[in-house]
Formats: sequence, structure tokens, C-alpha cells
Amino acid sequence: MSGWTAPKDVILKVAGILTVKGGTGAIVEYFGPGVESLSCTGMGTICNMGAEIGATTSIFPFNSRMSEYLRATSRPDIASYAEQFAPVIAADENAPYDEVIEINLSTLEPHINGPFTPDLATPVSKFKDAIAEHKWPEELKVGLIGSCTNSSYEDMSRAASICQQAIDKGIKTKSLFTITPGSEQVRATLERDGQLETMRKAGGVVLANACGPCIGQWKRTDVQKGEKNSIITSYNRNFTGRNDANPATHAFVTSPDIVTAMVFAGNMNFNPLTDTLKDSNGNEFKFEAPSGAGLPSKGYDPGVDTYVEPKSENVQDVAIDPKSQRLQRLAPFNRWDGKDAKGLKILIKSKGKCTTDHISAAGPWLKYRGHLQNISNNYMIGAVNAENGEANKLKNQLTGEYDTVPNVAISYRDNGIRWVSIGEQNFGEGSSREHAALEPRYLGGTAIITKSFARIHETNLKKQGLLPLTFADPAAYDKITPFDTVDIVGLPSFQPRKPLTLVIHPADGSPEWSTPLNHTFNEDQIAWFKAGSALNHMADMHKKQ
Repeated sequence: MSGWTAPKDVILKVAGILTVKGGTGAIVEYFGPGVESLSCTGMGTICNMGAEIGATTSIFPFNSRMSEYLRATSRPDIASYAEQFAPVIAADENAPYDEVIEINLSTLEPHINGPFTPDLATPVSKFKDAIAEHKWPEELKVGLIGSCTNSSYEDMSRAASICQQAIDKGIKTKSLFTITPGSEQVRATLERDGQLETMRKAGGVVLANACGPCIGQWKRTDVQKGEKNSIITSYNRNFTGRNDANPATHAFVTSPDIVTAMVFAGNMNFNPLTDTLKDSNGNEFKFEAPSGAGLPSKGYDPGVDTYVEPKSENVQDVAIDPKSQRLQRLAPFNRWDGKDAKGLKILIKSKGKCTTDHISAAGPWLKYRGHLQNISNNYMIGAVNAENGEANKLKNQLTGEYDTVPNVAISYRDNGIRWVSIGEQNFGEGSSREHAALEPRYLGGTAIITKSFARIHETNLKKQGLLPLTFADPAAYDKITPFDTVDIVGLPSFQPRKPLTLVIHPADGSPEWSTPLNHTFNEDQIAWFKAGSALNHMADMHKKQ
């Protein structure tokens, strides 16, 4: 791998091949001679985005790059131990695979994926044509690098090398350029070695060491909500409205190298591999390929230690102001009543992509992450209602009036009516957001029934005592209407690998019908359901000790 191609481009290419659900239920292993050309943090970027293809996990064989990183981060004992067992933490010779995808790193182009989904992959050489074909906004408003996916010393050093070229030519960024260090250690090391100052001189703005705009912690002021615009990031996800809460923002993901080069052009059509810019004297120049060390030559600077040690290990009580809008004491969820679930309303039948950002938005809502009642007011507000094609607008079957999803859920719950939610493919993809499972349980949900689930969200739902179930016949999704009433039958004999049955009572009075529902519960997870949640079950086990 050389030139403008970065480790990020490997996973962007794979995402384009497998799509956001192609790795579901699979372990994705990377192997071959090209692995040795990747830094340890580069491998980390690739594995980080395994979630974007639905993978259970992603792995690389242990090699010298990993050992070097462990030693550079003050873990020599772990490095030595891993070296002793290196043959064990690598694939067996001639190991069989269910599917093999071959990528030639010497010919791999930089990729730009998006908008609105991380699996819409376009090589940079074809991106200008894609913009014209789809009429995506050409002006680049903002370029953002960093966060968890691409904020290593190597990533930032390569970006800084591009900035230095621009400084030498007397030009500054034409788009807003933000830099989010992924940790205090990385920030302090980049500050010491000068890369952050270089990026500031070129026009960059260094943000806090945090998720930042990647998770919507961004008070954006340069565009109005609903205004079409383009941004490009080195983050991992680019779902609708995720970064800035603007559903009209076209967000694209790529490597930090491409982001950094493009902010100096201010235009999405710019290809740094072939196109030129004008320097301060009006002369054309082309960026040279970026460069940067995989590890800092002077070692890592740990930076400021922000850990505050508790005064005592014996504190048993946590004081919470009952008037607090940000913290709320959790109450245990109710246990299963031992019966089939009957007379359930359908809260919402969503259509299309429904990520955890659609289910439980982040950004400004995160201030309520410790207050379940308040944060539940964002439940499914981004999901599209199949009945009317609108988000956060559905009919309350008790009043006949349209309201927000959370308000209707609260109405049902407070009137003693349990409900289910219906969805399509890969439901809950994206961030492993616990609130996306806590909220439907808190609001009175019993089951989430879909064509398929993203693995982590499915497990999170189980932990909160909900039933994540899938249609054995996906066509049943189309037959169900949002106003039908349903029963889930078979719960008293609930066991692994035994389907449940959904009985549908159509709202139009036509005969009831039924369809089987599959599930992936094991014995332990069934115990969670019966106890009301995994925490309830753990408490039960503790009492028995």
C-alpha cells in the first residue's frame, strides 16, 4: 500500500462489496502478504468499521506491527507473551473460509463512501461522475477528521504533511476543517511533535478529545436545517442527520488524507491524485502523496491525567437530586407474567433503513443519557412511518389523532396497553447504543419484529427483557398493517430454536391469520426475558448465593 491509499480504503472497499448487512453473523479475517504493509493502528481502523458491514468481529493475525505498537504503548510484557504464542493467534495453514474476497493493495484506489450510508462505495477516480449523476451538492462545506476511527498518530501525521504542503504554497483551507484527536495521549503527542500546530496554521480547528461531530456533538451554524450541503469525514458512519441533525446534509466518509486535501479545494469534485490547485502566486501545483510515521519516534506523551480517584471504595449510596433532568435512578423492569402476549398494538411499522441513530438519536440528546424518562422522548423519531412516509408522525389508535412516536408509546403504556414495533432489514445497524434498547422497554414495548437485525442491537434488546423476533416469511411484513392487533403465542414453552407464532387480527375485520417468528435466544437469554432483564436475572442469581 502506498501513495494516497490508506488502510481506511480497504474497509471502504469491503463495505461496497458486502454492504451493511453482508457480514452479519460472520467473523471477518484479514490475511495475506498485504497485511504486513499495514500499521497496527491501520488494522485498528479496518476492524473498527467491521460494524459497518454487520460483522460479529474482525481480526488480523498477530504480527510484528502489533508487537511494536504494544511496546510503544508501555505494554512490553503483553508483546512478549503474544510473540511466544504467535502461531496460535494466526490462521492455520490452508484454513477454509466460507467466502474469500481478494483485494490487491497495490492497485486499490482511495474510496469515498456515501452519502447517507457507509456502503455506497465510489473510487475517487469516479467520484466526480457520481456527483454529476446523482446531483449531490458540489461545494464542500466542512471536512472533519479524527474521532475513534481515524485519529491515530499515523493518520494525523499524514494529514499534517498535506497541510504543510499547503502552507508552503501559501494557501489555506476553503472549507471549515475540524480535527478531533481520539485520545488525550494522541492529542498530547501531536501537540508536542507539532502536527496540531501545522493543521492550525493551515486553517484547521482542533476540537476536544471526544466522539464530537461523529455522534452529533456539533452545534453547526453555517447551514440551516433542511439546507442541502455536503460534508466529508474520516469517521465510520454517515447516516442521515447523524453528524449535525440536518437530514439534508450529504455526509461522505473517506480517509483523513482525502478529507484534508479536499478542504483546500473546497469542492467535492477535487481529486488530489490528478487535480491541481493554485498557490498564492497563481501557479498551479499538485499535492504530493502524504507521509507520516506509524509510531512517534520520541514515544507517546500521556498528556493530562484526568482520572479522579474516588474518596472511598465503600460508598454504597449515590445521591441524585430528584429534580435533576440529567440523572434518574433506574427502576427494575417488570418480570414476564408467564403468559402469551395478547392484544398488542403496533406502535410503528417503519420502512427502510432504521439505524440506532433513527431509534435513539445522539447529539444534543446525550445530555439525557443518565435520565431514561427524558431520553426516551427521542425514541424512533428518525424512523420513517410506512403508513405515511413521514418521520415521527403516527396515529394514536386510542385517540385517532397523529402524534410523535414517543407520545403515542407513552399513551399506550399509561393505558396499560403493550405494543410491538415492526421493521425491515438490518434493523438497529450502527452504533451499539444501549438506549436504543432501554427506551422501547421503558415505554412499554414487548417485542421488536423485523426481517433481520444487526447483531449487537438484537443482543441489547434481549438484555432489556424485550423480544427481538424475525419473520420466518419476510412477505409477512408487507401483509401486516400498522393498525392491526397482534398476539405472540408460544411464550410459556419458549425455548431455543423453537419458533414463536404471531397471530394477526386485521383492523379491517378480515379473518385473523398467523405467521411464524424466528429468534436466536439461548437458555441464558430466555432467563433474562423471564426475569424482566439481564440485570434482574443477575440480581436473582446474587440473592441465591
